[in-house]
Amino acid sequence: MSSVLDLDGIDLELAFSAAGDPARPLVVLPFDEWAERPTEWIATAAEAVERALPLTVGILRQRPADARLAPLLSAATLTLTTPDVPDTVSALIHLPDVDEGLDLLRAAVAYSPRAALACGRLLRQTDRLGTDEGLAAEAAAYSMLLSGPEFVRWLVSRGDLSAPPVPTAPLVLLERAGGRLSITLNHPGRRNALSFAMREELIAALQVAELDPSVTEVCIRGAGPSFCSGGDLAEFGSTTDPTTAYLVRLARAPWRIVDRLADRVTVHVSGACIGAGVEMAAFAGRVTAAPDASFVLPEVRMGLVPGAGGTVSVTRRIGRWRAAWLMLSGERLDVATALRWGLVDTIEPPVR
Repeated sequence: MSSVLDLDGIDLELAFSAAGDPARPLVVLPFDEWAERPTEWIATAAEAVERALPLTVGILRQRPADARLAPLLSAATLTLTTPDVPDTVSALIHLPDVDEGLDLLRAAVAYSPRAALACGRLLRQTDRLGTDEGLAAEAAAYSMLLSGPEFVRWLVSRGDLSAPPVPTAPLVLLERAGGRLSITLNHPGRRNALSFAMREELIAALQVAELDPSVTEVCIRGAGPSFCSGGDLAEFGSTTDPTTAYLVRLARAPWRIVDRLADRVTVHVSGACIGAGVEMAAFAGRVTAAPDASFVLPEVRMGLVPGAGGTVSVTRRIGRWRAAWLMLSGERLDVATALRWGLVDTIEPPVR
């Protein structure tokens, strides 16, 4: 099948500029027009879209997401639609203004095309892999991008950040009551940013539950108004060797333990939950959110992909299409939509 001829002149091949930059990283697909095509044409087109290296964004303004369109909806990176189209499948992103949403995606992808393309392909892998295999694929993509020009640009724009003061109190607090183990991220002055030191203390805390079968319930929350603001920005870029970065992300991953303990773990999130905070929480068997909670995955704009397991955990909870929207757009997700999508399981007042 010729992708140019049979898809109404839409080229699904990935192009590059003379300088080696991705020149056509995003392709728009007119699903309203294609809905009337024969079933065989739709099936063949879906196969071509599934194989496409560019990000493929379907536009569905009027037609229902019925069985005829299901192969295309499934194959695309995501599909933008209006509130009038019934919310029947997780492949749909409902927006008040589809054109504004498309412009937002185009701008975000144009700003970090390498990271965006890597994220799109990665989500197609982690959607089908087990946890260990998915985390390995994510770690490889993340580590590769650390040496890319888009992350270097972000490091330059960030500037030199002074190292945070050495904490005088534990960064992770533990409290045991019978079979219940409470774990609190304890650096509210930095909105519980996940530093190297906090990560190591969190691993040790989670291992208490993993090694003790009498721990029947694990509750994780953050001190202060925010659960976790993601990785500590002052430490980003400190590991310059991609191979070392890859191995560290595999070996020192508290979210891997959260996944193994998932049926015993509840995470309580509040405030701005960013990056690693979203990704790690999504591994828990149960996630409760305070009414003020919101969720952001900003890594693609930084020239990276989520690196705390989010392409596995978030995808597992809300589907790869909605995960792609959050990761590619970098848009904030409000708590009501997070509940409707399944990123959180219930909205509850925070426990202090």
